[in-house]
Order: sequence, then structure tokens, then C-alpha cells
Amino acid sequence: MYHAVAHHPSPAARALSVAPEAFAAQMALLAERGRTPLTTAALGEAWRRGTALPARPVLITFDDGYEGVHRHALPVLAAHGFTATVFVSTGWLRGRHGTGGAPDTMLDWHQVRELAAAGLEMGGHSHSHPQLDQLAGDRLRTEVGRCREITAQETGTAPVSFAYPFGYSNRGVRRVVREAGFAQSLAVRNAPARRAQGPYALARLTVRRRTSIEEFGRLVEGEGIGRAFAADRALTKGYALVRRARAATRAVRG
Repeated sequence: MYHAVAHHPSPAARALSVAPEAFAAQMALLAERGRTPLTTAALGEAWRRGTALPARPVLITFDDGYEGVHRHALPVLAAHGFTATVFVSTGWLRGRHGTGGAPDTMLDWHQVRELAAAGLEMGGHSHSHPQLDQLAGDRLRTEVGRCREITAQETGTAPVSFAYPFGYSNRGVRRVVREAGFAQSLAVRNAPARRAQGPYALARLTVRRRTSIEEFGRLVEGEGIGRAFAADRALTKGYALVRRARAATRAVRG
């Protein structure tokens, strides 16, 4: 799971960014190790149909829709013949649907269409990037549904894959995502994706600016994941308790 790919990201985006040189080295490592990238849609379809996956499969995903995905990541992916999935928050992208609030320079819709034309899958990531598990009713459905409608309008193809902003979801969120027409969705969880997780809660591994090429290589092979993300998992458990408490309080007040 990537976010921004940039030499000089904003302070808000820096921790979850990677330098273009680091991204290029990571893609070269995947190529050297014989990994075969596929889209989230292709993974979901293979698992639904029970068909074989390519040799040593890997998903390369980008969240939010940062401009550096087009400027820096696309040429590297193209050089290796790699595909990827880009999950966009439609209200953060530059253009007529923009709502403001983006943490850095984002893609515009012309760039999104160029990414799609290059063979990358465009997925949904909500409209304004809220914590979806803190929403309900019409607001939740609008965040999910408007994202899909705008992406379909701008690209000519309705997205079939979704990624939860911040990785947060609950049963109600996953139901709304499914009802909106998405066939699969990704969380974070910092673990490898497994079919047993179900199509609406697939795990990913976070790549950060501090991720060294040595650590990246270990993660690709499934080594040391628990140790690498121990602090993240502890924080995730704490955040989950707080979010559930907030949701319960709102339900009582409602």
C-alpha cells in the first residue's frame, strides 16, 4: 500500500510517502524476484471463479490519488510492464468535483484517464476521505456511491474495487460498499491478503518513507511482518476501541 510518491511531499503526506528513487528500487526488487503484479479486480475475479493466480502474485496499490503516482510511479511501472490499482478520493482530486482539504497535490482527471489508459485499475476511496465507520445512513451511502458515480462519469468505467480511508470499516460500511456495486475492498491490517479474509476486508502492507529496501524485501517474502508492524497493530486496537465508543455514543444520542 503506497500513498504519495514525491521528492518533497507536504508535511501531512511525508510519513506515508516514498521517494521516487525508493519506489524505483522497490519495483526493481519485485521484478528481480519474479513477482507478477495484478490488479485488485483481477485478484477478486480469480478468487471468485477459483482460477489460478499468476506466479508469485503481488498487488501494488496507491491510496488517495496523489499526483506523483502519475509523474513518478507510472513510468517505473511501465518500464517493468507492471500494473497496479489506484484508489482515488474523488473530492480530493483537482477538477470540478473537488471539495478541498487534500493533504498535497493530487491527480487531475486527465491524469486519471491516462493512468487507466496505461492499464492501471482505478478504484474507489470515498469522496472526501472520512472515517467511514463513523458515518451512517445517507452520508455513508453518499460518500461511497458518489465516489463510484464520479469515477464512472470521468473515466467511462465504473470502479469495482474499493479501499477504506484509513483502513477503517465495520459491518455496516462493508454492506454499503457491496450494495454500491463494488465487488471487493481493501483494508490495511498490515498483513498479507488471504482468501479467507473475504472479499470486503482484504489486508495490505504499508510502505512508508522509512521503509528500507532490506525491510521491503523481507515484507515481500512475508518475513518479519509482525515485528515490523507491532506498533501499528497496538495503535489500531486502541483506535478501534475509541471509534466503537464514539459510534455507540452517537447512536444513543440519535
